[in-house]
Amino acid sequence: MVIGILFVCTGNTCRSPMAVGVMRSLVRRAGVEHAVQIGSAGTGVRHAGQPPSPLALKAAACCGHDIAGHRSRPLTADDIARFTHPLAMAQTHLAALRALAPPGLAERPRMFGDHDVADPHGGSAQDYERALDLIEAGCVGLLAHLRATLEKS
Repeated sequence: MVIGILFVCTGNTCRSPMAVGVMRSLVRRAGVEHAVQIGSAGTGVRHAGQPPSPLALKAAACCGHDIAGHRSRPLTADDIARFTHPLAMAQTHLAALRALAPPGLAERPRMFGDHDVADPHGGSAQDYERALDLIEAGCVGLLAHLRATLEKS
């Protein structure tokens, strides 16, 4: 069984790439990387192929998460079919995910956490650090859920 996690934000250069970096680190440490596929996409990607924002790179690197190889890409309907856990960083992303979902999959997308992760784009280094703190906490909880799911299978 392979679990697919897709983190979705707006431009796919800040929140979702940081979430991928955090989740990959956690999954690697937990020894379950063989059972988890992790990706990200954006609902409003203007230019596909963009690297993460410099402040996202810095915040992630300071916490030991490498996102330097990431390149932005737009969300597709196929993503929702392919990933078992499409996760929205904000309510607006959840609405976009559900609107794009193939028939029968509109309920698959969920919020990443209980509240929106504020978009740090255009903000300060502290804004990125705050976003990363929320993402790290959310990923720890997500990993616990995934481990329980994997143990049942």
